[in-house]
Amino acid sequence: MPENKLKPLLVVEDNPGLQKQLKWAFEGYKVYLASDRKSALELLQTSRAPVVTLDLGLPPDPANASEGLEALAGILKQAPHTKVIVVTGNDDRENALQAISLGAYDFYQKPVDPDVLGLIVDRAYRLYELEEENRRLLEDAVASPLDGIVGASTQIQAACRMVEKVGPSESTTLILGASGTGKEVFARALHRLSSRKDQPFVAVNCAAIPESLLESELFGYEKGAFTGAVKQTQGKIEFASGGTFFLDEIGDMPMSLQAKMLRFLQERVIERLGGRKTIEVDVRIICATTRTSQN
Repeated sequence: MPENKLKPLLVVEDNPGLQKQLKWAFEGYKVYLASDRKSALELLQTSRAPVVTLDLGLPPDPANASEGLEALAGILKQAPHTKVIVVTGNDDRENALQAISLGAYDFYQKPVDPDVLGLIVDRAYRLYELEEENRRLLEDAVASPLDGIVGASTQIQAACRMVEKVGPSESTTLILGASGTGKEVFARALHRLSSRKDQPFVAVNCAAIPESLLESELFGYEKGAFTGAVKQTQGKIEFASGGTFFLDEIGDMPMSLQAKMLRFLQERVIERLGGRKTIEVDVRIICATTRTSQN
C-alpha cells in the first residue's frame, strides 16, 4: 500500500524489542514510535494520529504508571478525540481502570499479542472515523447560514447566491416576496453571514402591531410619556444595537411614522417617546414587504 494511503498510528513504548515487533505488526498503518512522554506529545502533533497505544510504564519511572498517566492526560488535552489504548502489565489492572476513568478508550494487558492488539486498534480507528464524520455533519448543520432555505430551481439558487454576496456587507437590504415565501428566513441568513452574527437579530412585523403602539414598540419611551408609562423602556431598535434589525412588512408602516423612520435610517439615531435626548444605535437594517411598485 502506498505510504500516503497508510493510516497514522502512534505507538508509545520504551522497550526496543517490542517497538520493533509492533512497528511491523500493524498492516495498513504508518507507525510512529515514541519512547517517552515528551516525544509522544511531539509526534502526536506532527503525525495527527487518531489512535495511540500507550505503555503506562515509561521513563524516567518505568516501574510505575505515573509517567504513563501523565502522558495520557497530555495526549487527551492536546487532541481530546484521540482513541488511546493503554498497555499494562498483568498485575496492573488498577492503573488500567484509572486510565479508563481519565479518558482512555480501552486497555490491553501484556504480554502483547499483535493480532489481538491489532483488532482493538482497528476497532478504535473505525469508531474515531464514525465520530469524526458525525462531528462534521453537526458542524455543517449548525454552520450553514442558508439553513432552512430549500429549493433546487434556478430562481432559488440565484437568490441564495445573492444572499451569500450581500450577507457579509453592511448594506441596508430590502427583500421582496409574496406572503409565505420565507422572507424572514432569508433575512436571518443575511444576518448569519455578516460580522454581526453573534449579536442580536431583532424582528418586528409592522402589520401585526397596532398603529397606536408601533412607535413606542420601535423607539421605546420615557417614564411618564403617556398614561401607563411607569418606567423608562427601550424599544426594539435599541435592543438590536450591535446586531441586525429586521422590519417585516415595511410597506404596511403608517405614514405618520415614516418621517421618524427616515431620520433613523439616514442617521442611525432615535428618540424615545417623551424624550429629548438622541440615542445613537449601531444596527444593520433589513426590510421585507409583499408590496411592489406595481401594487
